[in-house]
Amino acid sequence: MRDSFCEDLLPPREQWPDFLLDRPEFHYPPRLNCAVELLDRNVTCGRGDHPALITPAETLSYAQLADRVDRIARVLVDRLGLVSGNRVLLRSANNAWMVAATFAVLKAGGVVVATMPLLRAKELSQMLRKARITHALCDARLAHELRKADAPDLRHLVTWDEGELEAMVAVAAPGFTAHDTAAEDICLIGFTSGSTGEPKATLHFHRDMLAICDGYAMQVLRPDPSDIFIGSPPLAFTFGLGGLVLFPFRVGATAVLLERAPPEDLPAAIARHRATICFTAPTAYRVMAAHAAQHDFSSLRKCVSAGETLPRAIYDAWLAATGLKLMDGIGATEMLHIFISATEDRIRPGATGLPVPGYLARVVDEQGAEVPRGTPGRLAVKGPTGCRYLDDPRQAQYVQHGWNITGDTYTQDADGYFWYQARNDDMIISAGYNIAGPEVEAALLTHPAVAECGVVGAPDAERGMVVRAYVVPKPGFLPDAALTKALQDHVKAEIAPFKYPRSVVFVEALPRTETGKLQRFALRQQAKSGT
Repeated sequence: MRDSFCEDLLPPREQWPDFLLDRPEFHYPPRLNCAVELLDRNVTCGRGDHPALITPAETLSYAQLADRVDRIARVLVDRLGLVSGNRVLLRSANNAWMVAATFAVLKAGGVVVATMPLLRAKELSQMLRKARITHALCDARLAHELRKADAPDLRHLVTWDEGELEAMVAVAAPGFTAHDTAAEDICLIGFTSGSTGEPKATLHFHRDMLAICDGYAMQVLRPDPSDIFIGSPPLAFTFGLGGLVLFPFRVGATAVLLERAPPEDLPAAIARHRATICFTAPTAYRVMAAHAAQHDFSSLRKCVSAGETLPRAIYDAWLAATGLKLMDGIGATEMLHIFISATEDRIRPGATGLPVPGYLARVVDEQGAEVPRGTPGRLAVKGPTGCRYLDDPRQAQYVQHGWNITGDTYTQDADGYFWYQARNDDMIISAGYNIAGPEVEAALLTHPAVAECGVVGAPDAERGMVVRAYVVPKPGFLPDAALTKALQDHVKAEIAPFKYPRSVVFVEALPRTETGKLQRFALRQQAKSGT
């Protein structure tokens, strides 16, 4: 018996992107279960005693984690009636139970739908209804909003932390034979983070979970079993799932999971655990770089920045503070993980990088034709992963002529490097000039008074639009007319003068998604309303 809901609501085949699977590392057998490949294989290959997860509450070896996964899978199938294809909502901060629940669902043939801890009942209701969620496993500390949500298809809600799931697991029989899944069976629904408005549900196969490991992780990041991974992105964010679970497990390394990892706390955890690979967002690296002298970063050997664009000022500050080159990268929930980046020896500061081996990328115009090098245009990419939305007409916008159109404006230089300009809808056209909001943000961030900033276009009768900067000033700086002029003059000196913000609004905080992405669409709404 199989629940075919996801397969039934896949977009038509003619709307799928082209998948590039010709490289040997992407030659997967027609039948595979990614939980077996990513977790069980570490046990069968003799790494069962190696630490898989380290958390403040517990440390689990690969064998111990595999045992917990098997018992949760038995609970799901034997007690809760899970059949392959059922969608299981997971709700938790980053901890060992969240990882175990994820692999249990995968191993049982279910479909993982992970949710950010800060989501409220209204947002959860949208996901529960759209994905027709039948089962939920939830940290008891986060169950209140889930219980308030509208969930017409939810049959079972089981919590951990207060002992409910733990008691079921304790009496479950050990051992579980993985469900015989196909490489192209859907195993994950990733909801987009909402940085561009209404979230979309993206569908991913078992083979996709391996492809991001065998592509970006093995070809660009290149970890080894002795590595200790650490970072801040939630596991419900595919950046976090890959960087903190899938990538270390693919090579039998160790992951440190922290339920809270703000940039003020992450450095101490890096030193305590002697972490070697860090995944976090540019804003976190900016904060950590400013206080690097107070912390021990000597164990780090690779640092990955993604989630939003990496300004050159942050790259330079981290390099000066630690001697490490930040590995920038662009990924997307639709693509599952990073598809443009560069190994440390090929980093070009300020550029996002080169296509990850296995991916093709180009810059195209509105008709899909490639534009000359150095000309801004839409980023188009294809590779072993790609966009398949669940029952969403926006599929036809994201996939065009077999290419994934990511929604980003880029240029490509003569050497093939890709340089981020803006999200397509972040380009500001003012008096005939095209101005990229992130470029103005990067200039503002080099001023000592600026803690954070967001730049969008504001309506203007004379110019059509003007550049408006929403600025969070650092403590000790007075948000007044003098500071406004200082910031404007600073931008004029940093980049072309016509790009300076004619309007500066000082704010206490910027709107961000739970993954830390700046919600420029919210700022555009504010600018449109005159605030």
